[in-house]
Amino acid sequence: MRLLLIHTDFIEYEAKKPTGMAEETSVLKDSEEEALAVFCAVEAMDEDDLEGVVEQALSEIGLVADKLSVEKIVVYPYAHLSNDLARPDAAVWALKALETGLHDAGFQVKRAPFGWYKAFRISCKGHPLSELSRTITPSDEKAKKEKKEITREFFVLTPEGTTHDPREYDNDSPFGSLIRKELGLPVPPGGEPIHVELMRSKELVDYEPASDVGHLRWLPRGKLVRDLLADYVLEKVLPYGAMPVETPVMYDLADQAIFEHADKFGERQYRFKSGNRNMMLRFAACFGMFSIMRDMHISPNTLPMKMYELSTYSFRHEQKGEVIGLKRLRAFTMPDMHTLCTDMPEALFCFEEQLRMGFETGKDFGTNLVGIIRCTRDFYDEHHAWVKRMVEVSGVPMLIEVLSERVHYWVAKVDLAAIDGQGRPIENPTVQIDVESSVRFDIKYHRDGEVIHPPILHCSPTGSVERVICAMLEHTASQDVPRLPTWLSPTQVRVIPVAERHVAAAGAVASRIRMAGIRADLDDRDESVGKKVREAGMDWVPFVAVIGDAEKDSGTLAVTVRAKSKLNKPHKETMTEDVLIDEVKEETAGMPFRPLYTPALLSKKARFI
Repeated sequence: MRLLLIHTDFIEYEAKKPTGMAEETSVLKDSEEEALAVFCAVEAMDEDDLEGVVEQALSEIGLVADKLSVEKIVVYPYAHLSNDLARPDAAVWALKALETGLHDAGFQVKRAPFGWYKAFRISCKGHPLSELSRTITPSDEKAKKEKKEITREFFVLTPEGTTHDPREYDNDSPFGSLIRKELGLPVPPGGEPIHVELMRSKELVDYEPASDVGHLRWLPRGKLVRDLLADYVLEKVLPYGAMPVETPVMYDLADQAIFEHADKFGERQYRFKSGNRNMMLRFAACFGMFSIMRDMHISPNTLPMKMYELSTYSFRHEQKGEVIGLKRLRAFTMPDMHTLCTDMPEALFCFEEQLRMGFETGKDFGTNLVGIIRCTRDFYDEHHAWVKRMVEVSGVPMLIEVLSERVHYWVAKVDLAAIDGQGRPIENPTVQIDVESSVRFDIKYHRDGEVIHPPILHCSPTGSVERVICAMLEHTASQDVPRLPTWLSPTQVRVIPVAERHVAAAGAVASRIRMAGIRADLDDRDESVGKKVREAGMDWVPFVAVIGDAEKDSGTLAVTVRAKSKLNKPHKETMTEDVLIDEVKEETAGMPFRPLYTPALLSKKARFI
């Protein structure tokens, strides 16, 4: 809280026009003589301990008033003393508390109304104590008193139901890498993740120097992969019963529920002012979906109710030194599903379904996922059989973390992660059981005359789209011949003519393959066949079909199949055009499709990097 204390001959003020946050008042005009004017700005940090801040301010104002021997005080809201103001409701509470506290201390008190454009005139006495300023900050004593000692217990559960010390798994496996990170065990120092070079060399994504750090420019090939992943998640959640919505990216912190939910995530937020409103950019789709749920009429007959949004974008103000490539960003795309459940048994059932979905996405992306289940001690004691069941359905050992107290909005969650080329986890799918937000946002239904605030599941079936791409690029470090899944490859088939006389036939083949619903391009450049084949390999094209005289005469294609190739040993097959189409279709069955985002003729292709 910022205070400007002026010993006045007189002060007079008049409220002229209300703002959108103006408090109701019948006293629009007033004045006082021989008074201490207290110009006051309530700051955002004060909300950590408003009562304590007001108590300190009352003490400071009282000391000054006693020194000046004044009995009359005018409290005047003055936002211009700070550029980081508290929410309007918090500020009004503090100002009223100041007024009441000063009155109880025996002063004659007047208070100018909050949230009005006001005109004022003042005469300062001009002696050494006539102008003073004070800065009041929240005391940490309250936080120290309320802070609980949180203990954590770690152990490993296997699908067979056996329990193990996590250190038994301290090895170079993906699961061992996760355990070292979670337990804080020493890890070898690493340099830049390999995906950072790959995302640029494959012309997928690049940094945007004209924006904030952690905001990227998506190039056509990368945009295609990103859009396919978005299609994939939508096709995953729609049959599951999720209803797509779209919500704003910014929210007013004057909404108490939004402020409290945002406050759970500390300082890593983009906050800004819009006029007189304190706003924030969302870090997930929770705010918008919970607002929708709060305004709905919810019947238990419609539960579980699943709502889905591809939140493009979500924002987290990560520390600058932590922002790198696609692994940690300040702006990212998060597939976000929230499930409103009838009760905890239904939440546990839906959790299992969504956990299975998370592991399925890892298989579809070709990345091996490892996981940790986190829960509170109370939850584990009551549902330890269910925790074992979750490990059983996962089919792999899971690290279990049991917290002595609930410190977040969830009582149980699972985090699945891929492991990068340097043995570090990349967080991807997650499911969480939230027991707090329905109360905070007043999301409810009625049953037998009773108001029920139900549990809510948070689920990202894949994790952020950026981290999915990161995980796939990092996974190529373990492949003899690096490649993306065929359904995600920007070019699925490249047709290469041996000579200029074969271009027309090759173009016809490429065109027919495209008509079959396959991304096929044609390397019509005046380059050698060897160079064209090498560059197709550098582009990680899954199927490279060469047409020369022999192929033209026989109606076949000489095809290099990347998935079957070894390092320096390309796998080549002779096949017909129809067989090639069937092979690509078999590899991409059940996955979304989009056409080429780049020219079908490589002679027309632009260079971005």
